[in-house]
Amino acid sequence: MRWNRWKVGMGVLAALLLTGTSAAMASATRGDILLVPERIWTAEGDAAHTGWAVLIHDGAIAAAGPLNTLHAPAGVQRIDLPGTTLTPGLIDLHSHVFLHPYNETLWNDQVLKEPQDYRTLEAAAHARATLLAGFTTLRDLGTEGAGYADVSIKRAIDEGMIPGPRMFIATRAIVATASYGPGPRGFRSDMELPGGAQEVSGVDAAIRATREQAGHGADWIKLYADYRVGADGSTQPTLSLAEMKAIVDTAHLSGRPVAAHAASDAGVRLAVEAGVDSIEHGYGASEATFKMLKQRGVAYEPTLTAVESTAQYFDHYVPGQSEPTPRMRDAERAFRTALKLGVMIGNGSDVGVFTHGDNWREPANMVRDGMTPTQALHAATDVAARILRQQQTFGRITPGLRADLAAFNGDPSTHIDDLQHAVFVMKDGVIYRTPQTTP
Repeated sequence: MRWNRWKVGMGVLAALLLTGTSAAMASATRGDILLVPERIWTAEGDAAHTGWAVLIHDGAIAAAGPLNTLHAPAGVQRIDLPGTTLTPGLIDLHSHVFLHPYNETLWNDQVLKEPQDYRTLEAAAHARATLLAGFTTLRDLGTEGAGYADVSIKRAIDEGMIPGPRMFIATRAIVATASYGPGPRGFRSDMELPGGAQEVSGVDAAIRATREQAGHGADWIKLYADYRVGADGSTQPTLSLAEMKAIVDTAHLSGRPVAAHAASDAGVRLAVEAGVDSIEHGYGASEATFKMLKQRGVAYEPTLTAVESTAQYFDHYVPGQSEPTPRMRDAERAFRTALKLGVMIGNGSDVGVFTHGDNWREPANMVRDGMTPTQALHAATDVAARILRQQQTFGRITPGLRADLAAFNGDPSTHIDDLQHAVFVMKDGVIYRTPQTTP
């Protein structure tokens, strides 16, 4: 683990040293580029197309189709990508760039002991690792005690200061008073602890927190519908229906969608009744509750990899060798139920619980638990873009959309694990990774 942490630190240094190079690259790659992979998976349908190419002009997709039908202008930069499949840039709808794996540092210790300045540098390294893995867009659902620092990370990426994916941020997230860590249970009662999210009690405080986070730059509002607050440590609802509805109504009034952390059936049901736009986790949700999601068009992010990772850290689970833990079985049951009912499922991994750049594990786990490879690819591209309300901007390979693209050795449309082999990454027409720069 120390070696991994050293690599992250070197990634931060490299990102800072390459700032000038990135700016030069941006200007150099705004012209015409012709990408020629072995095959292209466009996210429009399920089939991958061999013999196709993509023409990029001024950061946008100008044309996609059989190579012999494209009319590339003189002087076009041709990039051959033999043996690869080109896909839309991948999207992870549930990330935490201010966290790193809990088997390196426990969540409490990250929030209590790592200074915000240090965590922001870590976040920059995590953003870079994510982009180089082929994930060109993140919805980051809470800074976990790092305040509004995600606003600065997003700005630094947008301005070209650091490399990273497109960021849709939720700033601090909203929780019920005394329901989220660190503590207060387990700590001295006279201690003032930093919070992992913004605490509220009552409708007025819920409205105020929503407006404050929106005012600071949140693209999405995140609330916690439940948490481990039962007397026995069980997951129980925290915010009331009235409090959640106040958050949702206030956010929607300003044009912002709402994501809800909800793991229990009661928590998921309350959040859906309150009008949230996406449910995160949902491990305990019943079939009747998932039918509510389907009927109301609420998206679902299953975060299967977070459950698997915590089982590895704390329950001695070994992938491919151990039997799934009870919590893993709950997550699989919920996922299969949502899939059977046709709920809109987006790729959301809860990365940060596990290593940034390993985001590919979530689509792989969705295939393990019942999706086809193409269903998982859709969840990480066009479906995810639709959940973000960005389907007219990115998420497919079609003329007019921004040139967010990734190429992988092999064919993830038939073998999803090939997503771990990213060799080419482009975001907004700017090249960040080529086979020549791949380690």
